[in-house]
Amino acid sequence: MSLGTKNLRVLVVGCGNMGSAHATAYHTLDGFEISGLVSTGNSKVVLNEKLGGGYALFNDYYEALEQTKPDAVCISTYPDTHEAFAIKAMESGAHVFIEKPLADSVEGAERVADAARRYGKKLLVGYILRYHPSWERFIELSSDMGRPLVMRMNLNQQSQGAKWTVHRNLMKSLSPIVDCGVHYIDVMCQMTRSKPLQVSAIGARLSDDVPVGNYNYGQLQIRFEDGSVGWYEAGWGPMMSETAFFVKDVIGPKGSVSIVAKAASAAGKSDEVDAHTKTESIKVHYADLDGNDKFSRPDTWIDLKDEPDHQELCNREQRHFLKAILEDIDLTNPTDDAINSLRIAFACDESVKTGQIVQLS
Repeated sequence: MSLGTKNLRVLVVGCGNMGSAHATAYHTLDGFEISGLVSTGNSKVVLNEKLGGGYALFNDYYEALEQTKPDAVCISTYPDTHEAFAIKAMESGAHVFIEKPLADSVEGAERVADAARRYGKKLLVGYILRYHPSWERFIELSSDMGRPLVMRMNLNQQSQGAKWTVHRNLMKSLSPIVDCGVHYIDVMCQMTRSKPLQVSAIGARLSDDVPVGNYNYGQLQIRFEDGSVGWYEAGWGPMMSETAFFVKDVIGPKGSVSIVAKAASAAGKSDEVDAHTKTESIKVHYADLDGNDKFSRPDTWIDLKDEPDHQELCNREQRHFLKAILEDIDLTNPTDDAINSLRIAFACDESVKTGQIVQLS
């Protein structure tokens, strides 16, 4: 597809936190224009006012798709709509940017990927950490610590009000370790580039507000073929502790690498979106010993205070989306990675619900 000097017309579906950030990118970046804003509630009105007004507003996605005939669709709705919305967009001739997870089942994710191939459309999944230079550095440094790796990560969110409502709605489709975990499982897979062999996980339902059969706190463990192991923890809700809510720590034979978000942790910002990607600094510890078994190299700190904020990360995602369309970049590998991390996350979910270790084929 060659747009020439024409802007890419994007229909924004879902106008909450992520949809608003992506719409802001389309509103401000060269090469884009918004064809319409879609949501079932008032969020599209609020977003339209934030962007200065003037955009077409729709309650119904399919009606909006038919009326605006966009070049691309940005899907930031709840996961149980992802598969149907994405496939319909590509059937209608539009490229798709879609927030993670790609779908609410592995089979659904595979059907979306198949549709992208069948209709010749670009499909980009919103794995925001892949556009974060500090996280790229974290992965690079961790990969240099030898094998096996011990990867410890969590993201607990103490939520209330509107954010607790969002979490409750998300849990109608997915658990926290699936919805959030796919990010960090993807990071672990990038660090090891090794085949995951098995997972085990546990979880707890800490509120009657959590849908029956689901849980709002979970932790998982992954064992990789090269001997590496990974742990991830995620919890949502008003009862969650903000003590150690942000742990990003990797240990290997040669030392350890840790993201230290001092300001975010000290301020207790587990419910703020910038705290989810904030790094601030990376501490690198070396295991080298001298003849007296004392450390022979000092720890080093990499200062990351000038890192991009959440909005700039969304801008970078959308610039890449536009570049992929204009330059016909093959997105098969990142799509396969998105499906792989989702497959692992759902295996962890199965382990929580069955109480069994799940072997990965």
